[in-house]
Amino acid sequence: MTGVEVLFLLLGAVAVGAALLVVSTRNLVHAALWLVVTLGAVAGCYLLLTAELVAWVQVFIYVGAVVVLLLFGLMLTRAPIGYSAEFTSGNRWVGAGVAGATAGVLVTVVGQAFQDAYIDVHAGVAGSAGAMGSAVFRFWVLPFEALSVLLLAALVGAIVLSRGGTPGAGTDQPSVAAPERAGAGAGEGER
Repeated sequence: MTGVEVLFLLLGAVAVGAALLVVSTRNLVHAALWLVVTLGAVAGCYLLLTAELVAWVQVFIYVGAVVVLLLFGLMLTRAPIGYSAEFTSGNRWVGAGVAGATAGVLVTVVGQAFQDAYIDVHAGVAGSAGAMGSAVFRFWVLPFEALSVLLLAALVGAIVLSRGGTPGAGTDQPSVAAPERAGAGAGEGER
């Protein structure tokens, strides 16, 4: 085995281990941070496969935007972050079985689809960052822009959800200062 293959296996093991911690931890903030580790390890795998552009898109879009947006939404919506008995169901083993079956089907389908495929990554500039960047910004501009609008909409939605109970947000909930203002009539002077 070469050094690159060993490093790829180590990054893959880190990605799988961190992914297991994402779904098994009881704290949502810790799960989001383990997701950063998982996505970073996957980006490292892309770098080892000489797909630099895909690796940096992985870092910028998923680690830099999606996880930060997830943490931003958690903090602003005041969602329960730790363990909550009312949200826990007894279907943990059923969920693990479904996840294992889905992973088995995915591995089987992808393995059969690419079993005879051979990609020579050292053949030339077809897989270089310059060629990929040119293809992305020439032919795939619309999906990139749609993704940016989607992330912006999610950010605006998180802000709207977080301001739901604040005064002046357009809700029917009374504000904290409403009883004080109601008692001050037109005849009362200021002190």
